[in-house]
Amino acid sequence: MDQNVFEDPRITAVGLLVEAHAGLSARFAAQFEQHGLSPVEFEVLTRLARSPGNQLRMTDLAAQTSLSTSGVTRVVDRMERDGLIRRRACPSDRRSSYAVVTAAGLERLDQTLPGHLRIIEEWFTGQLEPDVLRVLLEGLRQVRDAVHPGATAGSTGTVGEDGC
Repeated sequence: MDQNVFEDPRITAVGLLVEAHAGLSARFAAQFEQHGLSPVEFEVLTRLARSPGNQLRMTDLAAQTSLSTSGVTRVVDRMERDGLIRRRACPSDRRSSYAVVTAAGLERLDQTLPGHLRIIEEWFTGQLEPDVLRVLLEGLRQVRDAVHPGATAGSTGTVGEDGC
């Protein structure tokens, strides 16, 4: 094997991305645990809170997260039992249902976000000059849109008269 392959900037780029993600994820997980949330529960709450009407169709929630449709169902079941989200049926389409963040879910986010933002500032955005951060965000969006085109499914637009 050619030893120069390990100096390939493509391998370096992906390696750095994976290492940065792992380091941030470990810090985030410890902070979420202090608030009784798993990383995926925080992701679900954040996705819902940032969506129109604080809700997403279950299929759109699956598309926006790292979960399968059945995985989203299990997480939503657990979070619904904990009172953080609720399901809302779509009156015009019995096949569709929505996950909606509750007041308790928004309160949990309000408690969690200050520490989360401190970690982001200390270990990510605060490490970069504003111009570097802007370019990084543009590049990450390009890559995200290419490898995960459903990442923003259902997060724009308005809810119809019947709520669907």
